[in-house]
Amino acid sequence: MPSLPRIRRSRSARGTGPVFARPRPVVHELSASGLTWINVVAPDVDTAQGLAERFGWHPLDVEDVVSKRQRPKVDDYEEDGYLFTVLHFPVFDQSVQRLNAAELDLFIGHDYVVTIPNRELHPVTRLFRRCEEDEPLREQLFARGSGRLLYEVLDDLFDYCFPILDKIAHKLDVIEDEMFEGASEEVVRDISNVKQEIISYRKIIKPERSTLRVLERRVETFLPEELELYFDDIVDAAERIWDLLDNYKEVVDGLESTNESVISHRQNDVLRLLTVISVTILPLTLVTGLFGMNVLFPGEGTREAFWVIVGALAIVAASALGFFRFKRWL
Repeated sequence: MPSLPRIRRSRSARGTGPVFARPRPVVHELSASGLTWINVVAPDVDTAQGLAERFGWHPLDVEDVVSKRQRPKVDDYEEDGYLFTVLHFPVFDQSVQRLNAAELDLFIGHDYVVTIPNRELHPVTRLFRRCEEDEPLREQLFARGSGRLLYEVLDDLFDYCFPILDKIAHKLDVIEDEMFEGASEEVVRDISNVKQEIISYRKIIKPERSTLRVLERRVETFLPEELELYFDDIVDAAERIWDLLDNYKEVVDGLESTNESVISHRQNDVLRLLTVISVTILPLTLVTGLFGMNVLFPGEGTREAFWVIVGALAIVAASALGFFRFKRWL
């Protein structure tokens, strides 16, 4: 048996290229009215360990912070006086052109709130910047306690979710218009893309609903009595998002079914036309084949015989087309 040729792989020299150190995550911190808000995006192990030592977090929480992906959950450390929450929010990833989940780790104590997204979440960044630039707003929010600040963060994040739903709704409207304008073949890919976005969104929101209900009960420790109903608004927002996603799922399934019916109907029209042409040509082929045999027939070799055959072919074709018209097959 002949030996197979070896594939030569070039080995790059190790340690010859320049080594770039990863920049250390920036810890942003604000304090007012005895409350501290810390926001840090994608911290490394050293940064997470430093925050854990400062606030007395459990080592398992540090592992959850630096891990790649955690499921939504709420861990209540009553003895240590803080609450650890993991939530997911939809973010459109421009690099892959699809909807992905961004993780937000939250630590809430009586005198601090720490937000740790694994990628930048613009609502959190904007609210932090507003509090940093607007001192009266910072004093107003921070004076109401850590629970109210947490509510403001989550409220902005869930408000950020609705424009994504509006874009999905707009895409469904465009698909419906294009489908009935004769572009049903091009619509197939658009339907698949929207369907993928709806599925990804549902995967993010579904486990979030039960987590928010647990958070609503556990966060009461950090809220004044007059603010206990605020988190019910967050739960309602998640339920509205889920209801809209259910509606969009039914709409996209209906559009997909309708588009397949339109394509099938057009294919049937094409097949019907081809069948009519085939059946019309079949008797003509029979007649021409009959007179094309190497036998003698009346009028062979005369012009009159040629025109008689042409007339017979025209009569047969007209009769076939008239029959199809009478049956309303054309």
